[in-house]
Amino acid sequence: MLQLPKNCYIGLALTALASNACANDMFASDSPWMLGDWGGTRSELLEKGYDFTLGYTGEMGSNLHGGYDHDRTARYSDQFTFASHMNLEKILGWQDTELQLTLTERHGDNISNDRINDPRVGGFTSAQEVWGRGETWRLTQLWIKQKYFDGALDVKFGRFGEGEDFNSFPCDFQNLAFCGSQVGNWVGGIWYNWPVSQWALRVRYNLNSELYAQVGVFEQNPSNLESGNGFKLSGSGTQGAVMPVELVWTPRLNGFKGEYRAGYYYSNAKAQDVLKDSNGQPAALSGAAYRSRSSKHGFWLGAQQQVTSLASDQSRGLSLFANATMHDKKTNAIDNYVQAGLVYKGPFDARAKDDIGFALARVHVNPGYRKNARLANQAAGLDDYDNPNFLPVQDTEYSAELYYGIHLADWLTVRPNLQYIRHPGGVSQVEDALIGGLKIQSSF
Repeated sequence: MLQLPKNCYIGLALTALASNACANDMFASDSPWMLGDWGGTRSELLEKGYDFTLGYTGEMGSNLHGGYDHDRTARYSDQFTFASHMNLEKILGWQDTELQLTLTERHGDNISNDRINDPRVGGFTSAQEVWGRGETWRLTQLWIKQKYFDGALDVKFGRFGEGEDFNSFPCDFQNLAFCGSQVGNWVGGIWYNWPVSQWALRVRYNLNSELYAQVGVFEQNPSNLESGNGFKLSGSGTQGAVMPVELVWTPRLNGFKGEYRAGYYYSNAKAQDVLKDSNGQPAALSGAAYRSRSSKHGFWLGAQQQVTSLASDQSRGLSLFANATMHDKKTNAIDNYVQAGLVYKGPFDARAKDDIGFALARVHVNPGYRKNARLANQAAGLDDYDNPNFLPVQDTEYSAELYYGIHLADWLTVRPNLQYIRHPGGVSQVEDALIGGLKIQSSF
């Protein structure tokens, strides 16, 4: 019988204390913080411009059926977030200016790494999105933001990731294919999502109350990914820059909130061809180095739209979403990705703050990348998948997730989920996998 790590029970047990507490007390169900308002100190600090946050996300995954390794087990990974947001207009009198400082710490194991995916090639999606980028402390945010011209122009500078502002998407699902900026998931070698940061500048202009355009310049520095460089501030190792541009429309259609995004990214750093050498021949056969390309680029589209609500509560109802990304076939393993799903908030009157989510995703491998694997096996004289030296040929991976979000308190939500992955890692020889998961989100 599988047992959850003790971390999983901490928040669940504490909610038993919440029902008899008022909002200012520790463990109060209607408080945004598990530790309460510190006798009113937190509210006083907020009024003065100081907002301190300690957050926790924990995720458990268990391979219930299928996958590369049928030996059943459970894995747990988590993240602590220590953040401070400062309103510098209140603190120093600097008009429309904010400062953000965030530190994160991740550790744990991911069920996808050796149970679901073939370790020879790895996978695309991850059953535990909070795992990744090293078990280490990181400076995840250190930026200052200021608005000009009555808020029309918004400028942000410092250390942060592209996904904070560009191709942004919520992270309530546990599978990575439905969580956060998807561009960063499929071109992760150049686009660094949370918790990695780099030097960056983002400029946004509000064209009207529903429409804005933004452009950014982000340091492309692979050394920022290294576990020992979580607090690196120097630019050593920089290879170029990633420059995204995006148009965002946030309308109210029939009174319902929506968000629609269209964007493009361009990297001016050199990128390696996935198939050919400098003579235009398959490098896997010629033995020569893969051709160096002068740039890398791609596109994305995203949509979120609430479509129903209850007359008594506009926050409850059905919302639909969809995302798609397209990438450079000459230099990227993934050439396109599509995803769609729905979230229903407040499914029952007695559980007005619970939510239900369901989503499907398709990750497609670039034909050139797939051809390169076949030719590599041909050059090595390998055609047996079970040979340890065989390079599995990757094609298309499909993912699905169903979760139910239990709102135990305003500071604690627990989301049990089921995930189904067809052709994990895009390898048809790997059996389709069923994964049981549990996601805990809490604010102390």
